[in-house]
Amino acid sequence: MKAGDQIDRRREARSLNPITAAIVASSLTYASEEMGIAIRNAAYSPNIKERLDHSCAIFDRRGRLVAQAEHIPVHLGSLPWGLRATLAWLAERSIAFAPGEQWVVNDPYLAGTHLNDVTVIRPIFAAGALVAYAVNKAHHADVGGAVPGSMPPDARELFAEGFIAPPLRLVAEDVPVEATFELFRANSRTPRARTGDLRAQIAGNLTGERRVLETIARYGLETFEAAIERALDASETRTRAALRDLPDGDVRVSDVLEDMTGAPSIELRLRLTKNGDRVRLDYSGTAEAVAAPLNAVYGVTLSGIYYVLRAVTDATIPMNEGVFRPIDVHVPLGTLLNPRRPAAVSGGNVETSMRNADLVLLAFGELAPEVIPAQSGGSMNNVMMGGIDSGVPWSFYETNGCGMGGRPHADGIDGIHAHMTNTLNTPIEAIERDFPLRIVSYEFAEKSGGAGRCRGGTGLVRSFQLARGTATLSLLAERHRVAPRGAAGGHAGRTGSHTLVRNDVRTALAAKTTLQLEGGDTVEICTAGGGGFGSPEERDPSLAARDRRDGLT
Repeated sequence: MKAGDQIDRRREARSLNPITAAIVASSLTYASEEMGIAIRNAAYSPNIKERLDHSCAIFDRRGRLVAQAEHIPVHLGSLPWGLRATLAWLAERSIAFAPGEQWVVNDPYLAGTHLNDVTVIRPIFAAGALVAYAVNKAHHADVGGAVPGSMPPDARELFAEGFIAPPLRLVAEDVPVEATFELFRANSRTPRARTGDLRAQIAGNLTGERRVLETIARYGLETFEAAIERALDASETRTRAALRDLPDGDVRVSDVLEDMTGAPSIELRLRLTKNGDRVRLDYSGTAEAVAAPLNAVYGVTLSGIYYVLRAVTDATIPMNEGVFRPIDVHVPLGTLLNPRRPAAVSGGNVETSMRNADLVLLAFGELAPEVIPAQSGGSMNNVMMGGIDSGVPWSFYETNGCGMGGRPHADGIDGIHAHMTNTLNTPIEAIERDFPLRIVSYEFAEKSGGAGRCRGGTGLVRSFQLARGTATLSLLAERHRVAPRGAAGGHAGRTGSHTLVRNDVRTALAAKTTLQLEGGDTVEICTAGGGGFGSPEERDPSLAARDRRDGLT
C-alpha cells in the first residue's frame, strides 16, 4: 500500500461515525469468540472440547490482526507472525488464495508454535475480492513422533516431534480435501480424533467468515475497512498512553531454564529499554539453541512479550495490530528464543514461553515494582500418556495449573493455569470415560505458596493411575529445582515434583522424562506454588490464621 493510500484510509477512519466504528470492531471481537464456541462444540478430543486448547482471531486482507477471542496467550501472540510467515511462503511459490478454500499448517517455523498446534486459515471473499481472514489454532493431542502426545522430552530435532505439515489445502471449493485429512490421520495414533478436530476448526472459521460477511453486508466494505483502521489506531494510541504512565528506564534481567538433567543451566537474558511511549526488548546474551525440545520459535517469544505488555498496561485495550506498534524486539537468530530450523521446539511453546513471560515481567518489575506480582509457578506441567486399550490406540494430553504469584494488593490464586496458558483442566469424568485412567487424587499442594503480605497461590497435586494394560508416559515441566521468586520481600514458592507409585513404592521422577507404565501404576504430579509479595510480617493476622487453619502455611 502506498503512503498516500494509507493517509487516505486514516482520514476516512477519523471521519467515520465513532459509534458505527465501535459496533463494527466489537462485532469482529464477538465473531472471534463465536468461532471458539463452534470449535468447542464440534471437537472430538477432550483436549479441545473440555480444556478449550484452541484460539481464534480475525485478520484484515493485509494480514493484520483486527480482533481476537480471550483464548490462549501463547497461541494468540504467535498467530499474527504465523499468518504473515505462511502468506509469505505461499507468495514465494506464486500460490494465490481462492474462494471456498481453507489451508492448514503446523510447521512451527511457519505457524509459530509447535507441531501439535494446527493452524487453519480461511480467506474471506466478498464480491470476488479478498477482504479478511478467519484463523484458528488448536492443540491436537497426537501428531505422531517418538511418543504419544508428540512432545518427547529427549527430542534433539524437530523430526522426532511428529508430522510436519507445510501449508496444505484442507478445503477446496468448500469441499474437504480428503488427501490432506489422510495425511493427518496416517501420522497420528488417534486418527478419528484428528478428523473430528480438523472439521471442528473448519466449522470455526466458517462461523467467523459468516459474521464478517454479515458485518460487511450491513455497513459496506468501505465502512468495514475504515472501522478497522480506526480500531487499530485507537489501540495504538491507548497503548502508548498506558506506556507513558510507566517509569522510563533501561534494565537488564536474567532467568534460567532447567536442562534435561534438571540443572539450571540455560540462561535467558533481556535488556528492556522503556522511553516514553516506546519499549525495546533485546535478548542478546540468551543461550544458544539446545539439542532438546526447549527452543522457542520467534512467534512464541513474541507471544510472551505481547501477553506481558497487555498485563502491565490496560487489559481493556482491544488487542489488535495497533498494540504492537510501540514495540521493538531483537532476538538473535540461533538462540533459544529464535532457533534455526530444525531445532526441536515442542517444549519451547509450553515451558520456555512461561519463562519468557517471567523474564519480561521481571524487567517491568524493575521499573514499576508496585504493580508487578511475584512469580507464578512457571510451568505448564505437561502430562502425555498413550498406549493401546482393547486393540484401540489412545493418547492423552493435558497441562496442569500451578500457584499464581502474590499480587501487590491481593493473594495469588490457587491452582490456576497462569500466564501463557489459559486452558482448563480435563474433567475427571471425561478422563475416566475416554481413557484407561483413574484420577486418585486432585487437591491443592499444602504449604506450596510463598509467604508474604500477599501470599503466593498454592500448586496442585493430581495423580493419574493406569487402570489396565501398559502405557508410555512423558512429563515435561519446569520449576523443580529453581523456585518461583517472591517480590518486595516475599518468600519464594515451593518447587514442583513428580512421583511414580508402583507396588506402594514411591520413586521420584525427573521434571522431563519418558517411562513405561504398567497397570496399577500411579504418577503424581505436584506443581509449584507462586512467590509471595511483600514481607510476611506485614500480613494481616486474621489472614495468617486462616492460612494456618486451611493448611496453606
